[in-house]
Amino acid sequence: MLQAQLIQAFHTLRAYREDHAHGFRLASGQSSPYYVDCRIVLSHPGPRQLVAALAYERIAHLDFNSIGGLEIGAIPLATTISDYGYRANPRKEWSTFVVRKRSKDHGLGKLIEGDISSGARALIVDDVMTTAGSLLQAARAARDAGLVVAHALVIVDRQDPSGHDALRQAGIELTALLTLTDLTRANSLTATR
Repeated sequence: MLQAQLIQAFHTLRAYREDHAHGFRLASGQSSPYYVDCRIVLSHPGPRQLVAALAYERIAHLDFNSIGGLEIGAIPLATTISDYGYRANPRKEWSTFVVRKRSKDHGLGKLIEGDISSGARALIVDDVMTTAGSLLQAARAARDAGLVVAHALVIVDRQDPSGHDALRQAGIELTALLTLTDLTRANSLTATR
């Protein structure tokens, strides 16, 4: 039910688009006829709560203490999941952190912002996964800071085999709330009505 509502939110908000003639350039540098914009979904409180509820449902059984990922996309995702977990039953007290793309050149020069401690278990999050580059960059930084990273979560998995292979090689298990197939199938059903 939550998954179907989230799929509907992507379509209602036009956060999922198809253009088979021209395509879209992705952050990975690849071109695709499918565009997914989770920032639009996360900018609305209702869909944001759907993301958090579905994430909690899928990850509450995992053993981790904190949630984080690469700036800027992981910030609202980690925060909304953490907040939801704190209000849920059973309550989860997951702290959040953010990995900068580059260390600050002032203050303490941190690469990771947030309350983290060596040996803590972390869940790495990102909005969309294609090649897993952002997830892996965040996981490397977290591991370098002493965090244990065995799991990652994305809102949408674009189902690129290279991303799955890269995570497997890094010893990271992926949880995806939706797949590109979920969104394209829903779009096809809407178009035929």
